[in-house]
Amino acid sequence: MGKSSLINALTGRKALARTSGTPGRTQEINFFTLGASHYLVDLPGYGFARAPVAVVGKWQRLLKSYLAGRQTLRRVFVLIDARHGPKPVDEEIMVLLDRAAVTFQAVLTKADKLKAADRDAVLARLRVTLARHPASYPEIVITSAETGSGLETLRAIIATLA
Repeated sequence: MGKSSLINALTGRKALARTSGTPGRTQEINFFTLGASHYLVDLPGYGFARAPVAVVGKWQRLLKSYLAGRQTLRRVFVLIDARHGPKPVDEEIMVLLDRAAVTFQAVLTKADKLKAADRDAVLARLRVTLARHPASYPEIVITSAETGSGLETLRAIIATLA
């Protein structure tokens, strides 16, 4: 389960954001309203996707274009798959957010897929990565769209931003 699955789990709506078992389903910027003046935005992924290289490159350019110089963003949530931890492409996005002065927060997804010891090792690596980025928010949110863990915490954080 990826970004769209997390949006569905957060909102309690199974089909708000379109999902697929294949990475790379989100191919455009999707806006979801949060009250009268705020939006939750689902962006195309920037990492692994089962799509042609040229298509993934287009998504990456779209994502970077959207994020660069957009100070109106309250916070960007950078989703990190717990099974893999932070990857170089994640760090590339973090650098972009640092340069754009956009605060971001790491959300560790698919936490249910790991044993506690493995999760602790991934968290330690992620903390080291985040320490290099001045725009990063210090709290890491650990979630599972499948089990629901961490969703209340993430909802509460989003509510404070709206």
